[in-house]
Amino acid sequence: MPVNELLELAGLLFLAALLYSSVGHAGASAYLASMALLGIAPAVMKPTALTLNLFVASFVIWRYARAGLINWPLALAFVAGSAPFAFIGGGWTLPGQYYKPLLGVMLWLGALRLIWPAQVREQSPIAAPRWWTATPAGAAIGLVSGLTGTGGGIFLSPLMIFMRWVEVRKTLGTAALFILCNSAAGLAGNISSVGHLPAELPWLVLSVMCGALLGTWLGVSRLKVQGLRRALGGVLVIAGAKLVLV
Repeated sequence: MPVNELLELAGLLFLAALLYSSVGHAGASAYLASMALLGIAPAVMKPTALTLNLFVASFVIWRYARAGLINWPLALAFVAGSAPFAFIGGGWTLPGQYYKPLLGVMLWLGALRLIWPAQVREQSPIAAPRWWTATPAGAAIGLVSGLTGTGGGIFLSPLMIFMRWVEVRKTLGTAALFILCNSAAGLAGNISSVGHLPAELPWLVLSVMCGALLGTWLGVSRLKVQGLRRALGGVLVIAGAKLVLV
């Protein structure tokens, strides 16, 4: 990879990790968007995004757990359903004509999550779902996560917020634990894809970890990043359009 392209990608990944980690996400959808914008091959995109997710999600969990922002029982109920199906989905390789449109739609959903107001249905009471609701929901998200190379946080977080299953602040760490398990299961489901990881991976990991360091500080400290999140939402819309329409 040329140095100028590597620097451009590293900068995009840093920004993605900063913004996503501030809301408890690991950033896979934005990593995929960044790589799509630079024309990186789909075979490289999926394992690279999942690997970066593992690093960022682990750090996010540590930071948000220290701040008491993880609903452990709820997260584990989701993971019980999602991990097996993320493993199955990770073992499936979709043809390019299906993978790219599906990924594009997922990027649009990620943009919607970033642009949508954070406070939704605040007047409704908090009521955690029973396991027979949480586990199947996790399974559905896990399958899509494994197929597309994301951690599923862009689906789980808005679902928890819209359904008022947990306090908005606690969606942060709860989603991070879900994302970590899905990313690991998805990568394990197609372990051969690790052979497509780029030689520049250490530099990409360094970029996202620096972003996560700043992003989690912003998230834990309750600083507003809505404007930046909307800007990244615009990037996801553009990248999604490129995948779906080109």
